Amino acid sequence: MNHTKKLFTGLIVTATLLTGACAPPSDKTDSEQGESLVIYTNSVGDGRGEWLSEQAKAAGFTLNFVDLGGGDVMNRLTAEKNNPLADVTFGLNNVYFEKLKAQDVLEPYTPAWSDDVDASLGDADTDLFWPIVREPVMLVYNKAAYPSAADAPQDWSDLWTKPQFENRYEVQTTLGGATTQMVIAGILARYPDPEGELGVSAEGWSQIESYFAKGNPSVPGTDLYARMKSGEVDAGQMWLAGKPAREAQYDIESEAVEPAIGVPYAVQQVALVKGTKKTEEAKRFIDWFGSADVQAAWSNKFFTAPTNRMALATADQDAIAQTDSFTVQDIDWDLVAQNIDKWIEKIELEYSKG
Repeated sequence: MNHTKKLFTGLIVTATLLTGACAPPSDKTDSEQGESLVIYTNSVGDGRGEWLSEQAKAAGFTLNFVDLGGGDVMNRLTAEKNNPLADVTFGLNNVYFEKLKAQDVLEPYTPAWSDDVDASLGDADTDLFWPIVREPVMLVYNKAAYPSAADAPQDWSDLWTKPQFENRYEVQTTLGGATTQMVIAGILARYPDPEGELGVSAEGWSQIESYFAKGNPSVPGTDLYARMKSGEVDAGQMWLAGKPAREAQYDIESEAVEPAIGVPYAVQQVALVKGTKKTEEAKRFIDWFGSADVQAAWSNKFFTAPTNRMALATADQDAIAQTDSFTVQDIDWDLVAQNIDKWIEKIELEYSKG
């Protein structure tokens, strides 16, 4: 991919589109004037938070982020639902948002850009959460370790069933992150069994046990790509937007595996938190953040595929093409939503090396 071209494009889009003049008219009340928004999210790493704060400031917003893993964001919002501290949440996928919906944590709101997205990707029934970004969750490997693609893993299951990959792939030691939980869901969802433990067959639990047992535990504070660069491991989990940034940062080439069964897709959402005292300002932010101009700029800066159809023409075309190139794994998301917390608890107690 041409990173110089993408950077140039992203700078142009950012400079021309995200000025204060582009912000929606303010509906602030006197009590909201000058107050900042608290945003709970798992999607402000890799410089996103700093960039978004700067662009939002130009549009008249002041943002304070609480940056946590997806599961941790969900748990915190649920714990605080009777006395909410957050005003907006974004970045979590549908599984988490369905749980927040069930816990009555969210407030219905129909954004100004609602007609420009496929509402079925979010909460089409009650308007509680809305899609902003589509993203595949992938297994990636260091191309230097496997110069021939035929020698690289072809699917997640190769990692623990083929001896050459044992201890050469990273497994997470903390399981609260959204990407990690999507990987786990993608493995266990291959083995559904209504009569099995937590809806999974004995074979499924044997597979996830082997996945953790034969992997190389992650090192807190050390990125997968740093470990691949040093030769400590050769493969691990990654989301699409994280791949090009890390390749540039660590001067490494990686390849994403494309299993025949497909890969899990995360659709990131945005929502208004029920009970916020800054309702109008929070709505104004959602209108701004999900707009075509902002989502196109976000795409060009961070290699994402927007759900906003009006953003697609000026978004990063390579990011959109790569997102669309993967087969979507057929996953029973109702099964996942009903069981993911108990799956994680079982794995932490019985299989994880964390």
